[in-house]
Amino acid sequence: MVDMIKTRQCLLGARSFLALTSRIWSLFLYILRKHIRTIIQYQTVRYDILPLSPLSRNRLNAVKRKILVLDLDETLIHSHHDGVLRPTVRPGTPPDFILKVVIDKHPVRFFVHKRPHVDFFLEVVSQWYELVVFTASMEIYGSAVADKLDNNKGLLKRRYYRQHCTLDSDNAIPIKSWFSDPSDTALLNLLPLLDALRFTADVRSVLSRNLHQHRLW
Repeated sequence: MVDMIKTRQCLLGARSFLALTSRIWSLFLYILRKHIRTIIQYQTVRYDILPLSPLSRNRLNAVKRKILVLDLDETLIHSHHDGVLRPTVRPGTPPDFILKVVIDKHPVRFFVHKRPHVDFFLEVVSQWYELVVFTASMEIYGSAVADKLDNNKGLLKRRYYRQHCTLDSDNAIPIKSWFSDPSDTALLNLLPLLDALRFTADVRSVLSRNLHQHRLW
């Protein structure tokens, strides 16, 4: 009888040890993934902005400063909220930030993942364009995400939400939807095109050439 009790105690001890080890390992993996995401997000990226030649500066001064409208979800960020049965992000991937908002009197948490290089992208294009961010989501959510991306830099002052959206043919640049790929470079790939478009009097003269191809950056 005594031996049976000792054996049972040993089994319980072993189970407790394995459970503790599993929790520690899960915590280690979580911290490691978050660290890797941080390295990827903030790794050194170069897109040299060289001084303009007199000819280029005269050309830029001859056209109006343009407005660049940026979609929020799946372009700059991806998010999912409490209750999502099948999140598109790999389980265990830490979010860049968590938002807590109240919708219909119910608190909801959004786990927000920033697209790789989004901070660098916004910093660069804000020097070329007046930026506008829009989302078909609710304002209480979109505003909170834009605040985080802006980070008190004043880059995303103009914002439009669900109530402002209407269906219309636009001068759009298609970009592949982003959900979780840490090696994505779509925002960086757009920089040369956006750099060139600011010199054009009418962007439609350039963008219309690729409409039939539906190219995704």
